[in-house]
Amino acid sequence: MIKAGVHPVKRVKSRNLVRNRYLYAMLLPAVLLVFVFWYVPLTGWLIAFVQYRPGIPLLSAKWTGLQQFIGFFTDTDDYVHLIRNTLAINISSLIANMTTAFLFAILLNEIRWRYFSKLIQTVTFFPFFVSWIIIYSLSSAMFATSAGAINETLIQWGVIAEGVNLLGDPRYSWMFMIALGVWKYAGYNSVIFISAISAISSEYYEAAQIDGANRFQRILYITIPGLMPTAIVLLILNSGWILNSNFEQFYLFTNATNWQRMEVLDIYIYKYGLQLLNYPYATAVGIMKTFISLIILMVVNQISKKATGKAIF
Repeated sequence: MIKAGVHPVKRVKSRNLVRNRYLYAMLLPAVLLVFVFWYVPLTGWLIAFVQYRPGIPLLSAKWTGLQQFIGFFTDTDDYVHLIRNTLAINISSLIANMTTAFLFAILLNEIRWRYFSKLIQTVTFFPFFVSWIIIYSLSSAMFATSAGAINETLIQWGVIAEGVNLLGDPRYSWMFMIALGVWKYAGYNSVIFISAISAISSEYYEAAQIDGANRFQRILYITIPGLMPTAIVLLILNSGWILNSNFEQFYLFTNATNWQRMEVLDIYIYKYGLQLLNYPYATAVGIMKTFISLIILMVVNQISKKATGKAIF
């Protein structure tokens, strides 16, 4: 019997809260960590709207409004090559990484010798745990113009007359960064697709085989359609990171000869914030990057919802 004045829905919610109190208690530390380390620091965005200098109380600094935001587009032409580099590298990396992981998962699933497939998966997963400083050291040792092992070998064999400067020549910068990203993350990204393949019922493959479908046809009409919902969700989630670059990667591989094609928004924010100590300007650029990323995520989500019926919210 329901007490007078108590709404049934509220009563059910109260019971669920009491019944699952231990689960909520276990979740509480994670919520507190997210709040403390992700939301509390957002109060620092106030720096973008004041003339802040270290040592001056933030609330005592002179209010400048949107001056820093406007200055990004009017005072310099930096935004042209910054947006070009960031979008070109990150969009290409997203397409290359997802395509490689998608195809690799399908091919790995087709290997009938399970021990061999596990060996390949382990070998391709290993680069994910290698730090970018180690990758840079290996790249320098392998691809340096004067002392790189590959360049020296190709010159000795007569394949090329002089070494190819992959680390410094701007013509190769984008391609080299994308290739390194694919090599590092291919095994890691393929895990999700491999899991999605394992969730596809084996009855579909058995029925197709009875109907005379060969291996390629089973991949085309069963495996790929079964992976598409996962690929769409990953595409939506990763679209929110289009303007975010791997800072360590670009910090290590950017030099005086290729910086015009390697400088991305994250490196630009670091340069103005921690090198030039222009905290308001760097904070303003970071805020713009955050809001634009959020807009991109929502737009891609809506496009996916209308085009495929799949969305994350």
